[in-house]
Amino acid sequence: MFNYDTVTQAVNGLKQRGYTIDFNIDNEVITCKETPITLMPSEFEISEVYRFEGNSDPADEAVVYAIESKHGHKGVLVNGFGISADQISDELIKKLKVVY
Repeated sequence: MFNYDTVTQAVNGLKQRGYTIDFNIDNEVITCKETPITLMPSEFEISEVYRFEGNSDPADEAVVYAIESKHGHKGVLVNGFGISADQISDELIKKLKVVY
């Protein structure tokens, strides 16, 4: 796994390594509006996770996920945590849960 100091570095590093799709959470699924790709939790795996905690600003708290679908799609999902987290289904929460 790579080490990144910022969310931007993580996203750029993953994109350089082929994770080119920008995924967003849409309640029960992750989607990419540009492609359009929609993936249920059972259709993708998380290959890398990077968590960033804001030193001075809680709004800087985010998790960057490297996503790989069973169909060969590779992309990045950035999600806040705490009060800035997106509303998502229980199934998607279980899939994206970061274990430390």
